Amino acid sequence: MRGEFEVALEAARAAGGVLLAGFGRRGEVRYKGEVDLVTETDVRAERLLKERLLGAFPGYGVLAEESGQTAGEGDVRWVVDPLDGTVNFAHGLPIFAVSVALQRGREVVLGAVYDPVRDEMFAARRGGGATLNGEPISTSDNGELIRALVATGFPYDRAKMPEALELFGRFATRTRGMRRLGSSALDLCYVACGRLDGYYERGVWAWDVAAAALILEEAGGRVSDYRGGPLDVEGREIVASNGPLHAAMLDLTRPFSGR
Repeated sequence: MRGEFEVALEAARAAGGVLLAGFGRRGEVRYKGEVDLVTETDVRAERLLKERLLGAFPGYGVLAEESGQTAGEGDVRWVVDPLDGTVNFAHGLPIFAVSVALQRGREVVLGAVYDPVRDEMFAARRGGGATLNGEPISTSDNGELIRALVATGFPYDRAKMPEALELFGRFATRTRGMRRLGSSALDLCYVACGRLDGYYERGVWAWDVAAAALILEEAGGRVSDYRGGPLDVEGREIVASNGPLHAAMLDLTRPFSGR
């Protein structure tokens, strides 16, 4: 019998195939907010994920971006994002991924993030380290913010944009460079493998960060809320780093917590 980890990897890879098949093709796009959108491919990929995951473990619950919460028989649930980076996808920008996590109670125990464009599978089991395409990965060892490459995202709620830009400006003057890639899951995975040194954002959802936050932790990094407290994947804010940079990042984010 296939285990949870193997099923998660297979489901993420299969959903990635759905994304590639739909990428670059005109399709129906509908809006969930002023600028927040969903594509036909989101829906198809999510349907496949739920079929694969619940087909293997029918008693588990699911929290999915497009269809919401499906209750299970206990406190175990899959947390899935069929297309993290939907705006990129809709514009033909090849930076997006599938994210699959398994949560027991409040603890995420495994995660898989698959980038189908680059055929990169980031994965981790709690206590088992993190991998990229089966090979171990680890964070950078940079301890100086001025030498760091840091990513972030901006809120869909335009009323919150001024404070986000203020914090961005503070980071921009204290780091080597800032990036806004458009996929929270890949931002976190890139910190995990050393391509980035840090990432922060407010307004994220559990399906954006659950899998990738575990991957980063297992790669030797650190995740928290804006004040440095334990990460709550449903807390809507995250600071992630290679570890040595975390305190310096918190010095910048702490005044913005809860704003």
